[in-house]
Amino acid sequence: MFKRILLFVLTNILVITTISIITTVLGLHGYLTSYGLDYKNLAIYCTIWGMAGSFISLLLSKTMAKFALGVVSINSQSATREERFLLDIVQGYTRRLNLPALPEVGIYHSPELNAFATGPSKSNALVAVSSGLLSNMNPDEIDGVIGHEMTHIANGDMVTMTLLQGVVNAFTLFFSRIVAYAVSMALSKNEDREEGPSFLIYNLLIIVFDILFTLLGSIVVAAFSRLREYRADAGGARLAGRDKMIAALKRLQSAMGYEDDRAPSMAALKITHRPGWLELFSSHPPLEKRIERLMHQG
Repeated sequence: MFKRILLFVLTNILVITTISIITTVLGLHGYLTSYGLDYKNLAIYCTIWGMAGSFISLLLSKTMAKFALGVVSINSQSATREERFLLDIVQGYTRRLNLPALPEVGIYHSPELNAFATGPSKSNALVAVSSGLLSNMNPDEIDGVIGHEMTHIANGDMVTMTLLQGVVNAFTLFFSRIVAYAVSMALSKNEDREEGPSFLIYNLLIIVFDILFTLLGSIVVAAFSRLREYRADAGGARLAGRDKMIAALKRLQSAMGYEDDRAPSMAALKITHRPGWLELFSSHPPLEKRIERLMHQG
């Protein structure tokens, strides 16, 4: 637990320090002037803060995943028969998908039945499966799971999700500050204040609108995440065969009772994640919908 907390803290310190240095060098702290908002500076400021954090997280994604879940990379020279089976599937799909490099393959110790793919690019990716998945799935089902994860890599889903999250972050920061300024100006006029909006009220409104717009933005991100899961299921069906992909999803459906919560930030990357109380904010469609869609595909 301490190691995961330390990693989280250090990553956030790195993100904040890097972005602060960039914005200081570019002189972008003065978007709120005596004449109002400097929209150009504000747009650049929000874009840097919104995009930089996402891309730093993407660059560190493999390292963070391996550290948070204890992923052990498979050594081809000393691989067991079970590990060799995984390597052979990944190697075969790497060739079929014309990927520029073989993804790193690893196993993390957990009773959950799950797997994920991550990494900053198609040439620097990681495919990891849980020990619980290897112990409880048959070879055909594992084949379907790997096909799903390899499709994520081939589709560039990690980068696309990062771009989308960065854009949503930037718009959230930008519009929350504009709306907060407009509301604080209206309040100051109602109070017959000539010196402009209260700095305290303005910053409190920023927090409120940051939360509101973040919630709205998360709906967009979640919708795309669900779409990419459907696409990865379809890709897994093409690679491994529809019957294998459906069998894999049905096996995952029967094992939804336990979910490893050691790395909550990794949940959206896994092949399955227990839906939240509201599907609108869920990163994964319900497994029954995923199975139904595959069964009705020609």
